[in-house]
Amino acid sequence: MAARGLRLLRFRSFLRDFSAPRRCLPERFYTGVQRVPGSEGCPSILARPLMFSWVGQQQQARTMFIQTQETPNPNSLKFLPGCEVLETGTFDFPNHSAAHASPLARLVHPLDDDTYDWQILKPDIFATIMDFFASGLPILTDEPPPSDTVIHPDDDETVQMIKELLDTRIRPTVQEDGGDIVYVGFDQESGIVKLKMQGSCSSCPSSVVTLRSGVQNMLQFYIPEVQGVEEVEDEVDSIAKEEFAKFEERMKQDIQGKKGAED
Repeated sequence: MAARGLRLLRFRSFLRDFSAPRRCLPERFYTGVQRVPGSEGCPSILARPLMFSWVGQQQQARTMFIQTQETPNPNSLKFLPGCEVLETGTFDFPNHSAAHASPLARLVHPLDDDTYDWQILKPDIFATIMDFFASGLPILTDEPPPSDTVIHPDDDETVQMIKELLDTRIRPTVQEDGGDIVYVGFDQESGIVKLKMQGSCSSCPSSVVTLRSGVQNMLQFYIPEVQGVEEVEDEVDSIAKEEFAKFEERMKQDIQGKKGAED
């Protein structure tokens, strides 16, 4: 079985009408969990809400309706607990060590073994989410960092327009699918906007298309100073992609070896 594990936990809080189409706004709060790339296919979206009963320490039965929902990224699956996660905003926890500010993120992130399929992982994730919300613990324990699209007094007019467009037109659409786009900077000389992909966008095969055909075109349409967009990766992202490339190469060699043995 290919190595599969939880890689990312994202929180978001919005109202969602479960009977509405997938792209309909506004969307309900969800916790999205992403697995490490390296597997083919993605579990189908559950056709109906799943109901689980949980009896807390006070022996008071609680019931939660949890849905899972696919995203355009085959390595990402959204979990919708049907209750408020955050009042506003989104948070990105790319690994277990980065989840120190969130008790829920620490519980959902894997500790050691990342070798399980979604069908095996989902029951444990459901139980963890239910146990957490029944415990009364806070979602976040630290003060949340300021948004990357906050307009500062020293931002020039172009940067202000870029941040405003990202915050009002681009990010909400991307967040519908469990992803996010973070503003990193703008080079005045080259006209390049630097962005970082997060959530389901971070390892999505179509992330380049999203940047070029979606984000770049919209920014250039409204802001003539923008000449293009560039994805910025941190060290963790670079290492993950390198390991994924090695994994793909090993898989190809194994397949070729099996074909050669059969011949």
